[in-house]
Amino acid sequence: MCHAKCPRCRRGDMFEGKMYSIFKNKIKLACPHCNFYFEIEPGYFYAAMYVSYALNIMEGGALVTGTYLLTHNTTSPWLYSIVLIGGCFLLSPITFRCSRVILLYWLSPKIHYHAYLDTDDKPANL
Repeated sequence: MCHAKCPRCRRGDMFEGKMYSIFKNKIKLACPHCNFYFEIEPGYFYAAMYVSYALNIMEGGALVTGTYLLTHNTTSPWLYSIVLIGGCFLLSPITFRCSRVILLYWLSPKIHYHAYLDTDDKPANL
């Protein structure tokens, strides 16, 4: 899960490109190892918006707490606004990937790990 591998075979990559790549940060249509189709139903990844919202709230809380612990400033709303906006902007590629991985691994009861697919050999038609 930490390496964003397929939840079914845990071999194929779920995303194209590097995390901070501008044009290549997108999810693949299917797993290159087991051909598992990641968007299991139309509009499936709209639910990832709710997960990313929860992640943004947690990130924002951590940023505000960290800013307060470092500066002990309680009077400047601009300091907190800049830290929140800049921090959420810089963390958005991580949030994008984590929200989809969490959705597929933990919040999808239909998707299970298949140990027989976790081999170096690429399986024939599944």
